Amino acid sequence: MKKIFVAILILSLCLGLQTSALAKEKVKVAVMHSITGSLALAGGLAGQRGALVAIDMWNARGGILNKYDIVPVEADAQSSPDVAIREAERLINMEKVPVILGIYSSSIAVPLAPLCEKNKTILWITIAISDAVLKGKNLTYVFRAQPMGSQWGTSSVEFLKDNVSKLGYKNPSDIKVAVTYEDGPYGVSAKTGNLEQAKKYNMKVVLTEGYDHKTKDLSSLVLKLKAAKPDAVLNTGYYPDIVLFMRQAREMGFQTKAIIGHGAGYANFPNLEKQLPPEIVQYVYNIDGPPAQNLDRKKLTKEMGPIIDEYLKRYNEKYKEPSPPSHGTMGFGHAWLLFQTMEQAVKKYGSPTADNIRKAALEMDVAEGASPCGYGMKFAPPGHELSGQNLRSYPVVMQWFKGKVEIVWPNTVKSMEAKLPAPADWPLAVK
Repeated sequence: MKKIFVAILILSLCLGLQTSALAKEKVKVAVMHSITGSLALAGGLAGQRGALVAIDMWNARGGILNKYDIVPVEADAQSSPDVAIREAERLINMEKVPVILGIYSSSIAVPLAPLCEKNKTILWITIAISDAVLKGKNLTYVFRAQPMGSQWGTSSVEFLKDNVSKLGYKNPSDIKVAVTYEDGPYGVSAKTGNLEQAKKYNMKVVLTEGYDHKTKDLSSLVLKLKAAKPDAVLNTGYYPDIVLFMRQAREMGFQTKAIIGHGAGYANFPNLEKQLPPEIVQYVYNIDGPPAQNLDRKKLTKEMGPIIDEYLKRYNEKYKEPSPPSHGTMGFGHAWLLFQTMEQAVKKYGSPTADNIRKAALEMDVAEGASPCGYGMKFAPPGHELSGQNLRSYPVVMQWFKGKVEIVWPNTVKSMEAKLPAPADWPLAVK
């Protein structure tokens, strides 16, 4: 009996050692967007949700190469740069995370980037678009898979140029545009792109006006727009200010042929319809990365279609939204690209440390159609003016039509011809 007991004991120890050897390690990933405060409904909450779905899916697949389970450390920037900085310091110094994933607002990303750089912690930006986050900074631990703000401003002007005949003109130089923007880093980036591209085509910029996105009254802006009579308003705002602008524009009888938004609150048309009469939101445009459900599966790799299907299924089951907003795709898709990068870091360098993730990120070469966002990923290297920026990312122009998001530009991915100018049933249409 004693010999049998010893044999069992030895076998148990061996099995225990084997199980221990096979046990996966854990890697923490901080996930921080503005999930409360004024920026939550503008997209921060959707970004957080999308990123968490990506973590769930990777862990269900076995984590990082079946060696590391991803442990999300959730944080709320609370729509405040000061809160975000304090949270980042906690995540870096107490949680010891190698990477902070997220950031909705450019006003938060701009001060957070040098903090992460100083502490050699990866900041992987999913949504914030301001050029000022990266341009001329030569940061080496900050990566943005997302397009940058000037591309938003460029795209709205290109869209108008490509649809000049629909506006009743022969030349882009005949088009009159008003450029209105919240005066933080985000708005300034889009505005700069608007003005530079408009100048390229000699478009008539009849008004350029910035404002504080926390303002309670935009009536003076609406009066200036009424006097300027633009064919299109190119607006960059967050959420409460967008609702305020559109409400006051209707109340004051402003008329135009198009309102083109540059992300943020414009990305969630159903939310806008909860705050405004639906007929005002009809025909409004938004520039952003395309929602996953709008991507043409024929232009994606064969592996990507099922991944997107699972994302949409999980997002709907968890958050009761069958058609997640663009920011959900940004949170999910850019997190997915991070985990692909972490996989490469483990495969090539042995572990997902910040330094190994940084090295892997600079080597990543993701082709068009091989990500949940549609575009590919190749980062500008150190020494480049845009070091850390994904040079293969781009936004599209979408329009809200009969309760659906439709892509109307560029032509290679559009799902509908733009309703331009807006039909007479739009309350703000030129009569």
